[in-house]
Amino acid sequence: MKKYIKTFTLLAIATTGIFLGCKKTEYSFGDIKTPTNFVATATVIGYSVALPNGDSTGRVNIKATANNALSFNVDFGDGKTATMPYGDTTYKYDNAGEYNITVTAVGTGGSVSTITQKISVFVKHIIPPAIFNALTKNGTSQVWITDNDAVGHFGVGPSFEFSPIWYAAPPNTRDACAYDDEITFAKIGDNKISISVDNKGKTFIIAAATASYNLAGGDNCYTLTTAPKVLAFSDAASGSTAANSTKEQFFVPGNGIVNFGTGGATYEILSITANTMTIRNIGADGNAWFQKLKVKP
Repeated sequence: MKKYIKTFTLLAIATTGIFLGCKKTEYSFGDIKTPTNFVATATVIGYSVALPNGDSTGRVNIKATANNALSFNVDFGDGKTATMPYGDTTYKYDNAGEYNITVTAVGTGGSVSTITQKISVFVKHIIPPAIFNALTKNGTSQVWITDNDAVGHFGVGPSFEFSPIWYAAPPNTRDACAYDDEITFAKIGDNKISISVDNKGKTFIIAAATASYNLAGGDNCYTLTTAPKVLAFSDAASGSTAANSTKEQFFVPGNGIVNFGTGGATYEILSITANTMTIRNIGADGNAWFQKLKVKP
């Protein structure tokens, strides 16, 4: 019996020695320091008064500085992101348009500071001749109006659809102000088209988009000033195919109005002939909105 007690005692001592020999390692990240004096700028390359959207290359230079920043992250606003270890990068956009560039300064312990800047870029793009000629009547100018006799001249559907599966307006059922607009597409130079919208003083705007035009209210006709604008064409970024689209889009600067206001400014040309056209854009509500136009008789 005595022998067993001694064995247990030795085992207990050995086990105790194991526990005493293990010491938990402690890690320290130091003080958490949030970046301060944070400055971030995005400059469109080639910008000037004459070229407010740059030199047509689509390139933007982004610079960031901050105290206590370990690195900088940038979201280019087109679905792509990058890390800027030294706070300086040049990025090229594939398509013309407006983009919100967000730069994040990362400090210790995961602390961050962010700055967002909106920029507009122009990317040179060759407009397909068939579309150029149809819009401008073979390189001159063409007046288009709402095709109010057609089913679906106003329509809406989910953002991933290319037809108005939720609502397609029956002929002549919308507000009168939506039917008197005259939209002129005109050639203004080699591979350049302008748009002029004569809205007779009022434009129909959906409720979800009124704030986009500094207005308030529901679906209605609103007083809105329009002016000629130069369109920026590019390849469509919607994921469309040749079966449901021409895969060509254009961006309308300023208020983005073609006919009725949805809050969107980029329009994809789904189909176009010498006399009719169907366009699609993503509105302020995130839905796909459809408009059918025809050449003014």
